[in-house]
Amino acid sequence: MKLQQLASKPQLVKIVLDDEATIKQYEEPIEFYVHDRQDMETFLKLATLEGNNDISKIADIVKDLVMDEKGKKIMQDGVLLPPEVIVKVVEKTINNLGNQVAQTGAK
Repeated sequence: MKLQQLASKPQLVKIVLDDEATIKQYEEPIEFYVHDRQDMETFLKLATLEGNNDISKIADIVKDLVMDEKGKKIMQDGVLLPPEVIVKVVEKTINNLGNQVAQTGAK
């Protein structure tokens, strides 16, 4: 396989928060989008985080990844999410990116 066969522009992927607590509190699932691939700088920032000990660093990185369906960052210009939602967004985003790495066979 040639490397260029793996290269493509990032595409938006929908992620849904549909756990029982979210549905109970907000009465419906919450959806957001992330790109299916990230630039090397972002990837390395995520890869070099030491465990889940610093949620603020993780959240700071993830805020640049979380988009609406049009690809616009959600958390900008002082706009913030409720704490219980940002924790779930961080978790789902990290899991989603990790699954994408696993699917490509990268180690």
